[in-house]
Amino acid sequence: MTSWHIVTSEYPPDIGGVSDYTRQVAEGLAHSGEDVHVWCPRPPATRGQTGVRIHPVLGSIRPSDLRRAGDQLDEFPAPRRLLVQWVPHGFGYHSMNVWFCLWLLRRSMAGDVVELMVHEAYSDFRRGPIRHVIMACVQRFMTVLLLQTASRVWIATPAWERRLRAYALGRNLSMTWLPVPGCVSPHAGATSDVVRRRYASDETILLGHFGSFGADVTALLERWLSSVMTHALQPSLLLLGSGSDAYRDRLVAQHPQWASRIQSAGYVPAALLAEHIAACDLFLQPYPDGITARRTTTMACLAQGRAVVTTLGASTESFWASSGAVALGAVDEPDQCVAAVDALIEDSQKRQALGVQGRALYLRTFDVRHVVGTLKAA
Repeated sequence: MTSWHIVTSEYPPDIGGVSDYTRQVAEGLAHSGEDVHVWCPRPPATRGQTGVRIHPVLGSIRPSDLRRAGDQLDEFPAPRRLLVQWVPHGFGYHSMNVWFCLWLLRRSMAGDVVELMVHEAYSDFRRGPIRHVIMACVQRFMTVLLLQTASRVWIATPAWERRLRAYALGRNLSMTWLPVPGCVSPHAGATSDVVRRRYASDETILLGHFGSFGADVTALLERWLSSVMTHALQPSLLLLGSGSDAYRDRLVAQHPQWASRIQSAGYVPAALLAEHIAACDLFLQPYPDGITARRTTTMACLAQGRAVVTTLGASTESFWASSGAVALGAVDEPDQCVAAVDALIEDSQKRQALGVQGRALYLRTFDVRHVVGTLKAA
């Protein structure tokens, strides 16, 4: 039995993709017989029988917090295996927590085995306030430190290797794609029918969008909706996720004629999310860089066997087109995406077939059992 020390900036009850991912991996490892410890900032709301031991000692992830965490880690037998869930903006200090990277470097030099799971790489340089340029520079320095620290790097999408490799400074460092599962269980059960009746009749096509409603995504979504919501079959729309209530209010203010057909569920806990996703007929999931393997929102839809229309962009991996698991349209060609949505609205058999293909891809590639098996075999 291996002891795992998972270091993360968020864990339930924190809301976010990293939180959901870490919980699934920690519980999956524990259920497979591993000894699992999670080191995070805050205590869980409840302590269920998951087999995972939570150490909520990271606090604000300041040097004093890290010293306290280090002292407690040192109570466990060496060498310790640290699996770090890396996302630059997750560890405080305005996304520039160099102290955390140095802390990991020191632990590695003292004998601990540090592995990175890179959910996001670093910020791009872009026009705007000088602080954004400074942040992008510091995050690249942090990346250099981390890649000198790590014995192995796991990446949420193969696209990250191209971004990270130069900052390894010549180290022949293993960088392996570790697929990210959806944040829901694979089966919703009969309760999805009850949920559906809250939002639409049996005869109505219920579209869905699941996300965090960031400006880049909603700008794309609105270009689709301007055509989709005028379809002759008068579909309804259910918005899922933190921020959905405010976004629904904004949409209705702009399009009051849609008020009766747009609903929002707000933040839905993981235990109830599956039935909300399964209640929808078709999901609209645009992303400005295209669908990628790290998009947990789409993974959740595929896990429930829901048909998904999404975007083909610069970061999209090749297997999306070859798998037939989603309907794709170019990110800069909204008419392609709208045409795909319209075709699926009008054909229930096509929707069902696409959902079956999506679920098959999810089960053979993204299910958490693959993640656990890969980690244990490494």
